[in-house]
Amino acid sequence: MQWNLSDNRPIYLQLMDTITLAITSGALPAGSRLPSVRELAAQAGVNPNTMQRALSELERSGLLYSQRTAGRFVTDQFANITQKRKELAMEQIQAFLSSMKDMGYSTEEIIELIRQAEKEEEQ
Repeated sequence: MQWNLSDNRPIYLQLMDTITLAITSGALPAGSRLPSVRELAAQAGVNPNTMQRALSELERSGLLYSQRTAGRFVTDQFANITQKRKELAMEQIQAFLSSMKDMGYSTEEIIELIRQAEKEEEQ
């Protein structure tokens, strides 16, 4: 996992975002075991308490679960992963549409620009 942390948001939220993206993209497959809190904290260069907080929040969201002696695992509930993936996509789309409308584009113009960009990418 790439840990690109900045000072503009709380670190634990950035950790959550990075782990969530790894889960929804398949980099951390459903049912896979996560490294220990200390290992993850060392990889990210953060305090273990901060990593623990991020992992606890991800457990509450349903993306992770704990087994007392075995550690933390990515959920094997594909519906949870699919739902979170869709939520992330919708957030990106909303931000994009808002930005494009701030630049003065109508919905139809935005759709046409997307089609043009897709054609250029295919070539």
